[in-house]
Amino acid sequence: MARQPAHEIRRGLIKVRIWNKRSRKSHGYSTSIVRLFRNGADWKESSRFDSQDIPVIRLALNDAHTWMLRHETEAK
Repeated sequence: MARQPAHEIRRGLIKVRIWNKRSRKSHGYSTSIVRLFRNGADWKESSRFDSQDIPVIRLALNDAHTWMLRHETEAK
């Protein structure tokens, strides 16, 4: 079974996935970013971005950062 993200933020065609990052000594989060696109009838994901994607990525990453800070604080 594939691992599921702890949280996912979507802004338009941009998705930021937040992943649990655990070690013996600490707990934290990491992120991955993808852009959705259509290939015929199928939806695919890409890790390549156009210049117009950058502002949307920044907004989504800001939301992810806020989510991670909130949940790191709650875990303490």
